[in-house]
Amino acid sequence: MSTSVAVYRNIYTEDRFRQTFGTEAKPNAKARLRETLSKPCRCSRETCLHLLKERVPIFSWLPKYRLRKWILGDIVAGLTVGILHIPQGMAFALLTSVAPIYGLYTSFFPVVLYMLFGTGRHVSTGTFAVVSLMTGSVVEQLVPTPPALNSSSTEAAELEAQRIGVASAIAFLSGVMMLCMFGLQLGFLSTYLSEPIVKAFTSAAAFHVTISQLQSMLGLRLPRYTGTFSLFKTLASVLENLPHTNLAELLISLLCLAVLIPIKEVNSRFRQRLRTPIPVEILTVIIATGVAYATSLDSTYDVQIVGHIPAGFPQPRLPALQTVPDIAGDTVAITFVGYAVSVSLAMIYADKHGYSIHPNQELLAHGISNTVSSLFTCFPSSATLATTNILESAGGYTQLSGLFTSLVVLVVLLLIGPLFYFLPKAVLACINVTSLRQMFLQFQDLPDLWRISRIDFMVWLVTWLSVVVLNVDLGLAIGVVFSMMTVVCRTQRAGCSVLGRASNTEIYRPIDNHNKCYEVPGVKILTYNGPIYYGNRSFFKADVNQLLGLTPERIRSQEKARKALEKREREAISTVERGVANTSFSSENSEFFKSEMSENEVQAVLIDCSSVIFVDVAGAKLFIQMCVECQKMGVRIYLANCNESVLKILTSSGLMNYMNPQHIFVTVHDAVVYIQQQREKPSENTMIWV
Repeated sequence: MSTSVAVYRNIYTEDRFRQTFGTEAKPNAKARLRETLSKPCRCSRETCLHLLKERVPIFSWLPKYRLRKWILGDIVAGLTVGILHIPQGMAFALLTSVAPIYGLYTSFFPVVLYMLFGTGRHVSTGTFAVVSLMTGSVVEQLVPTPPALNSSSTEAAELEAQRIGVASAIAFLSGVMMLCMFGLQLGFLSTYLSEPIVKAFTSAAAFHVTISQLQSMLGLRLPRYTGTFSLFKTLASVLENLPHTNLAELLISLLCLAVLIPIKEVNSRFRQRLRTPIPVEILTVIIATGVAYATSLDSTYDVQIVGHIPAGFPQPRLPALQTVPDIAGDTVAITFVGYAVSVSLAMIYADKHGYSIHPNQELLAHGISNTVSSLFTCFPSSATLATTNILESAGGYTQLSGLFTSLVVLVVLLLIGPLFYFLPKAVLACINVTSLRQMFLQFQDLPDLWRISRIDFMVWLVTWLSVVVLNVDLGLAIGVVFSMMTVVCRTQRAGCSVLGRASNTEIYRPIDNHNKCYEVPGVKILTYNGPIYYGNRSFFKADVNQLLGLTPERIRSQEKARKALEKREREAISTVERGVANTSFSSENSEFFKSEMSENEVQAVLIDCSSVIFVDVAGAKLFIQMCVECQKMGVRIYLANCNESVLKILTSSGLMNYMNPQHIFVTVHDAVVYIQQQREKPSENTMIWV
């Protein structure tokens, strides 16, 4: 079925269109500022209630809770995730270089707080491997493990207190940073960690986690390396000490891996059929604890065990705030990683289930979670990949599932915790390694990434190599900088194209890609697919000069010819005024002009600004420079499709002193029709057929 469209209307310049269809004048900046500042200060019952629901979302979603429809799913999902939190919390505490009990604390307090303040219905917060690894590196730098330390001595207890003081100080400072970001409404900053960066970073960090756990799986007592090349230093140390492997712990690790890997694979492949995943981690912990207790593995085979886990709630105490100057730099990276991963996960599941999250409110939720939790000896927390995935697949509907998750952890804290005294640390190391399955599987995205975008593939590769080879913090910084450089380079090399018109249409497309589109005689239509700013103004100018054939020599010669023509015109007028007609002037100068500017010579340059999203001062000055150079050659400049911000900057910079304001048009076709009509026969009442 063939369809057509015909439109008969006036030609619209920007001024004429604004007069006809524009809105009324907006209030001045002072009035808008006063309105913006006074609006939050208006106090009423409705305003306070709205603010309460906005800042404490539980008051918004809890009254709308569908008890019969959602409660069962939230209970099952919450209990399932709570059971998983117990072994993972203790395991990730080892990554943080603190005692396992602090991992249980971190699996309790942030969960309760996020339930109150978070907007992600399917987000499970708590201990996260990457954040724990980064925190553990800082802890090891400030409180290194002394050689030949007796685990039952008073020195060991003091060392443990110092370590959790540093870890909780990192959580406190991270929370304060998030709260400050919330106050400044900086939730958008997470967008600088693009999807390729986050996936490459977490995948590379999984290698760091795996290598760091080798010594626990092999029963080696080795120092933990930090800084650049830490992965290779740790690997070299493990290989060097392989002869000292504790065979009992190696056997425990192999048995645990032989159980954990297949069952976790079953959970992944058949999660649609399984009502809840098989709780293989907690079963492994219970069985390993029982076997170690029955056979006295710690005394008989020198197997490292978890040791004493106190029952009850921790006493509130201030973190080691004196270490803030030393941890500030590393905490910035930990904050951004934790927040970016949390918001990314929340957005993924929000899009899947058809609701929205608020990035700035997520800053408040995680900021409060980390700040308050740090007062109860918790280390930094965030949303976690594995437990969030399980929470959603187990049928969770709302944040209320966090209540049942925290109840499971609370029971362990109050009653069951001391029973894990004989749990081998090798079991927790195996749980750490097998929990990274999703991160390792992110390599499967690389072929699709290569096919879709080579630049994003390079961002992924550079970030991954930087994190693996150098370090987690430095590698992340390199990945972000490299990603931003690719954006800058793409805007610098956006490319300028010549547009041609499709016959009998108002459609204009680049002639390089559309060989049946033809240039309008005497008019060069240019388009630039990017902003024009100080970083790319020279590239834009070079492209325009090349397409128009503008060189200093040609500009000078054309200017001389134009001035000579104007001089002869003035002489002819003077001669006529004296009553003597110069009959040779008309034909002579007509031939002269034709020799300098043929019919196909460019007499007008039309710049399509539809893809120019912004212009800075340097770009505006470039437009003025182009106008001056074109005027010297007798060529007029026209603009079309300028957005409001671009037009405002060009006008404010004084461009209208060098070009006619009536030469700025709403569309390219308006400008082309106007130019053609002016060349044929100037008319005030110009119309356009489309």
